[in-house]
Amino acid sequence: MGKPGYRLALFATLLAVVVVLLGAYTRLTHAGLGCPDWPGCYGFLAVPMSEQQQALAEVRFPEAPVEVAKGWYEMIHRYFAGSLGLVILALAVQALRRRGEPGQPLKLPLLLLGLVILQGAFGMWTVTLKLWPQVVTGHLLGGFATLSLLFLLCLRLHPRLSGAAAPLPRPSARLRSLAALGLLLVIGQIALGGWVSSNYAAVACVDLPTCHGEWWPAMDFANGFHLTQHIGPNYLGGQLDSAARTAIHMSHRLGALVVALVLLLLAWRLRRAGLSRLAGLLLLALGAQIGLGISNVVFHLPLLVAVAHNAGGALLLLTLVLVNYRVRSPVIATSTAKTDTPMAPRPTRMTARSTPQEHGSLELPRP
Repeated sequence: MGKPGYRLALFATLLAVVVVLLGAYTRLTHAGLGCPDWPGCYGFLAVPMSEQQQALAEVRFPEAPVEVAKGWYEMIHRYFAGSLGLVILALAVQALRRRGEPGQPLKLPLLLLGLVILQGAFGMWTVTLKLWPQVVTGHLLGGFATLSLLFLLCLRLHPRLSGAAAPLPRPSARLRSLAALGLLLVIGQIALGGWVSSNYAAVACVDLPTCHGEWWPAMDFANGFHLTQHIGPNYLGGQLDSAARTAIHMSHRLGALVVALVLLLLAWRLRRAGLSRLAGLLLLALGAQIGLGISNVVFHLPLLVAVAHNAGGALLLLTLVLVNYRVRSPVIATSTAKTDTPMAPRPTRMTARSTPQEHGSLELPRP
């Protein structure tokens, strides 16, 4: 059993997974502007369905015709995200009430509360700034950060999940540094993936391992990574030319190669340190993500594979969080000298030949 609040934290983590996947589905179905306003939809709490509501919606937003399916994709994502915010608020309140109890995290739930409020602002800016890539990518990173911190909270409330109590030698400083590097690279690769998606560059290259039949095609990195580009008018479908999108796509491919090499080295070092299960989980997550990335190119970005690629990124990130938590957790020593623990004296048994003095008793005088 975990500490108080563990079940609520676990529920929030699972809900965050759903929110991340719904966000990916909304983005990949081009439904990010399915509702042109926020937090409602065409001024309603739900997608306008009746003829009267749709007529009123067209009057309110004449530049954004009602698309019911896309509107529901967007609103369902908002409903789940709002529910997650309420659960995280409950976690923060619970942490404040139990702040005096030993082992109760306080800063982490409060950090999560601040992050989810910021995520709400990013959700609003995503709509009001018309899918500006910088905001869309930041919103994606915020979702992954929320998921990671919730998972970390679960680990802190239930340490056995990470195997932190296993009697293994303390990991070396090199292993801890390599695990941290792997985590940073995965975060960077997720950011690149968000930049690919928000600039609609996923199909900029449709062949492997080359791109447009070349190992180094024509690329425009300056415009592809122009982070100070102006806002608007509307980034649905993307505004960059082919060379800029190719630069983004190829950067994501090269980043995947670097991440794969570092994580393979990390898995080998984990195995040598006696953490074979973690090494196996890391290899499994890495292999699945590479396979999904290749499938996106080969099969020209099928929706289910693209959503699964987002899920694979989340799994890989959580695996790196678990690895870093494990190699930095308190460790029980594998061998403890028996002489360290004082042994109680063994009780002796009186025999016919033994005298009372040998047993520390007094002999009574005979009458």
